[in-house]
Amino acid sequence: MLTAALLRAGARVVALEPDRRLAARLRRACPAAEVVEADALGWTWPSEPFRVVANVPFALTTEFERLLLSDPRQPLRSADLVVQWEAADKRARLWPSTVLGVLWSAWYELDVVRRIAPAAFAPRPSVAAAVLAARRRPEPLVPAAQAPAYAAFLERSFRAGGLPRHARALIPALGLDPHADPRDLDARAWAAVWRETSAAPRTVSRMHRRGRRR
Repeated sequence: MLTAALLRAGARVVALEPDRRLAARLRRACPAAEVVEADALGWTWPSEPFRVVANVPFALTTEFERLLLSDPRQPLRSADLVVQWEAADKRARLWPSTVLGVLWSAWYELDVVRRIAPAAFAPRPSVAAAVLAARRRPEPLVPAAQAPAYAAFLERSFRAGGLPRHARALIPALGLDPHADPRDLDARAWAAVWRETSAAPRTVSRMHRRGRRR
């Protein structure tokens, strides 16, 4: 269903199908598509700009999203992912935020664009699904080159249950509560905190030294 619709829309389609029988069936039904017998989790994404449309196995949703969205250097333009409703809502919501939702939102706008009832599937699942859309931001909230450091910063902050001390010292001007729970800050707030702390590490160090002298 996805492959045929994409072809009708004029897309050049590379369809990944790990099951040999289903891949052969897909080639017969959609001869204009390039059908590759491969697991998407082991696939090397293209080096040229690309888009992804996928009906993701519910049990593999987070793993698939990590591979697709965690490295902003990949030339992914957009992704439309059919996932479990709760998973889509968790990633796209503003509050309470999550580490992965905040991280991926630095480079992609995440949104739930539609709900899909269980009756739309065969066999019918026990839960509803949704289309989670990820669209590349025209201007990233955090530079792609800083992705590993930013991810580590978020993980430490969420694990500790609060902003690092040096971050709290710099954020009053941002209008944020320095004692806020990490889940209370959305992607833009976290990016603003990161810009303040990562752009002025020496300033923070000097502030701490002056505080100790006093």
